[in-house]
Amino acid sequence: MTNRSSRTLMALATATLITTSGIALTSGAIAQSARSVDAPPPPPPAPTATQPAKAAPDMQAVLDQLAALGGKPIETLTPAVARMQPSAADGAKQVMIKHGLSATPDATVTTRDVPYGSDANQFARIYKPASLANAKNLPVIVYYHGGGWVIATVDTYDAAPRLLAKQLGAIVVSVEYRHAPEFKFPAQHDDAAAAYRWTLQNAASWGGDPRKIAVAGESAGGNLAVATAIYARDNRLTTPLHIVSVYPIANSSMTLPSRMDSANAKPLNGAMLKWFGYYYQTTPADAQDPRLNLVKANLRGLPPTTIINAQIDPLRSDGETLAAAMRAAGDKVEQRTFPGVTHEFFGMGMVVRGAQDANTLAIARLKAAFAAKPKR
Repeated sequence: MTNRSSRTLMALATATLITTSGIALTSGAIAQSARSVDAPPPPPPAPTATQPAKAAPDMQAVLDQLAALGGKPIETLTPAVARMQPSAADGAKQVMIKHGLSATPDATVTTRDVPYGSDANQFARIYKPASLANAKNLPVIVYYHGGGWVIATVDTYDAAPRLLAKQLGAIVVSVEYRHAPEFKFPAQHDDAAAAYRWTLQNAASWGGDPRKIAVAGESAGGNLAVATAIYARDNRLTTPLHIVSVYPIANSSMTLPSRMDSANAKPLNGAMLKWFGYYYQTTPADAQDPRLNLVKANLRGLPPTTIINAQIDPLRSDGETLAAAMRAAGDKVEQRTFPGVTHEFFGMGMVVRGAQDANTLAIARLKAAFAAKPKR
């Protein structure tokens, strides 16, 4: 091969666009991202002129408070610095304080952290209503937090699992997992599956009934919830009675409607999606792996599923197309897109009406699933 041909092939490879659930990467970017939390961020994507839909006033109040906290754009930072920025949950807490509401976690739900693996980030936070401390045979929800598999922790996503435990009288197992770029794909999916298997083995010791188990998650965690249900089916484990997948990463296409109309949304935008993928993937082949590109996975025989989306979110179309793919596979799916709200709204039920409505839907569907006759 001539030097010129070699250079041409290298240029084509570098220019090849790899996408995973709207997370755009070039093969060159993947090679440069390595495993360092101090690796510089990728170049920003080309700007778009689209303007997202207008947020409802209560949602906008959260966005305004988040902006007032002075965080820097995630897509301009290294992972180490990005992890120190205020989150949308912090913005919601500021609104709560302004309204005279307590931002302290509800003490009627107790928590404890228990390791499921040898790494410091392989642990689960177990939520249980204090009033049911000695109860047995409680339903169990394995919950996976978001953060693009790079940022955020079980602390960031405390509101939803705490609410689910309280409202459903359930044990909620909120899974912490290893983060990229220190641990790249499929480490997070491996951890999600390991934590699910571990929960089945140990739920009874916490007062739970492993036959009455569901999975749930937000964003990257919404992806993990569905991927874990697939894992359970394929490995002949007890399958979840229900899946609640909230604004999941699920589709590799870059031309989805929400990629366009919400490219400049907050708190999640198109540039951030590229940033997450830059640090998360190892090779271009990762982009089409069905654990990431869920719409291309074998979705047959999955449990009844509730998919919740926000109108103002570049991942909105992920949930909508995942629902369509699951229906085509013969699954029972309910998908709802809530108007006037953004990515991360689900844990803001104290201050955002759309979140209250989404919480009510999720709780009702889980309650119905747990009321069914347990699997034997």
